[in-house]
Amino acid sequence: MAESFEQGGSPLYARLAREVADEPLVAEIAGGHEPRWEAPMRLFAGLHLLALTGEEDDPWSRVPELLRERRAFLERFVAEQQVQTNEVQRAWALLPAFLEAAADDATLDLVELGPSAGLNLLWDRYRYRYPAGTWGAEDAPLELAGEAEGGPPPALLERRPVVRRRLGIDRWPVDLRDPAQALRLQSFVWADQTARLERLRRAIEIARRDPPELVEGDYLELLPEVLAGRADDALTVVFHSASTGYLRSEERERLRGILQGAGAEGPLARISYEFVERDARQEVGFGTFALDLTLWPGGETRNLARLDGHANRMRWLA
Repeated sequence: MAESFEQGGSPLYARLAREVADEPLVAEIAGGHEPRWEAPMRLFAGLHLLALTGEEDDPWSRVPELLRERRAFLERFVAEQQVQTNEVQRAWALLPAFLEAAADDATLDLVELGPSAGLNLLWDRYRYRYPAGTWGAEDAPLELAGEAEGGPPPALLERRPVVRRRLGIDRWPVDLRDPAQALRLQSFVWADQTARLERLRRAIEIARRDPPELVEGDYLELLPEVLAGRADDALTVVFHSASTGYLRSEERERLRGILQGAGAEGPLARISYEFVERDARQEVGFGTFALDLTLWPGGETRNLARLDGHANRMRWLA
């Protein structure tokens, strides 16, 4: 995970991961957790929460000591707290896919799979900046920007779809009206990425004014009923970002079958922003995640872009 933290822009977590990788207490606190790659994220989030609550001024300067002093808390955190990133910057990558799916004045009903607190369900409340132009209200309280190559094209940014419904399905949805839950969400931001943390806090304030509808449950179980009841006067868009990586291969196939079956019954769009194996032809930083759009009728899938995991860099391919 040290390499992953390094590639993701967190030198602090990369250094700490290397320093405590062979620490026996780490193995005792988190060594049995599966999948193993989650354990460092949960452990560091627990330490970050101590800083956010004011219990520790600088936990990063004495991690070995805190492993001993806060062992009981950290064991519970690693065992019980699901990884919740809800990276709002990903909306910067998702926006062009929503615009590709929609006609100029289309009405959209959104269904997000694994939304955490649902911040990306609110994508139309943010402002966006790309090399080809901007999108969104000039006075939006949050603006998202990143490094983009090859697009998205200016004509796409002229589309103005209207979002009518926002529904998220998550096993462990985050209620941002609860200060403790909001702090736990912030704790999963890597502590030295202060701009990312500030961006999240702004999005939290936006969400608290008019939160999306979040349903607790397994989206593989609940999605068929949601899609069966979709309206004819809007395009239903099912989307997910860094969510299906937590599914087993047979569960991903089940999701694909659910969407194909629903697509055969009427218009539907699927937007996927998920990890893919790096293509040797892709340059470093652009090949980790794929942004795909599938539209029914037809069921054709288009690869729109390649991105890094947190949507700071995009190579437009469509």
